[in-house]
Amino acid sequence: MIDLHSHTTASDGQHSPAELLALAASAGVTALAVTDHDTVAGLAEAEEAARAHGVELVPGIELSAFVLKREVHILGHFLRRDFPELASYAARLRVEREQRMERMVEQMRRLGFPVRMEDVRAVSGNAQLGRPHLARVLVDRGWCLDMKEAFDRFLGAGRAAWVERFKLDGEDAIKLIHRAGGTATVAHPGSSKLERHEIRMLAKAGLDGLEALHSDHNPSVQEKYLKFAREFDLVPTGGSDFHGEQVTPGKRPGDSTTPPENFAKLRARATSQGSRPG
Repeated sequence: MIDLHSHTTASDGQHSPAELLALAASAGVTALAVTDHDTVAGLAEAEEAARAHGVELVPGIELSAFVLKREVHILGHFLRRDFPELASYAARLRVEREQRMERMVEQMRRLGFPVRMEDVRAVSGNAQLGRPHLARVLVDRGWCLDMKEAFDRFLGAGRAAWVERFKLDGEDAIKLIHRAGGTATVAHPGSSKLERHEIRMLAKAGLDGLEALHSDHNPSVQEKYLKFAREFDLVPTGGSDFHGEQVTPGKRPGDSTTPPENFAKLRARATSQGSRPG
């Protein structure tokens, strides 16, 4: 099984890279992409664990970007994790995420919920701060029943504690991934509600793949995006988007997978990126 979308404690996942690789191996995953949000900090540990478990690691990242006014998440696969520009971007985003979280915590306090930054940091450890960390605090304190309620009531776009974030253009995200030697794939297009014209724009910008086989896509949504992948010559990929049982209940590594022939096509596109300037 080939799972091209997963997260660790380096961003908003529940498990360390080593724990994630152990879970993936026990589930029968043979190749796993670790794609933490806006960081490659977990990849060194993941590489060591992958060797120990006999799993092929696909070095990855998940960049939050925008096409027109819609947020889109773009997965990078087969990256050079030591590419300096990735580290610089991650450092910039770390500061931005910290400032954004401070504003969201203040919003929650104004709403009558005495959240502290210390509470969020205790949940996140040393990871890139993200809304799921604040959501877990709200659940742990009994202010929300689960993560979904936390997002639906407070943290989702336009909700009471929502704060706008730094906006990376989708074309720039694709270029950054290509400069790092990787392939660029739109994550969970159904969840992001991407339409044909938006995918067309990203394809013109050099997009390589489309995660049509995401674990949240029902068969009709899968077929919609498989059709777009064929139309725009994009490699259809699949991934579980596993964050951990406490973060995304009901998901396991390998829940959605990439067919081996598609994995080979994506790898070939990554090889062709090697000639791009870095």
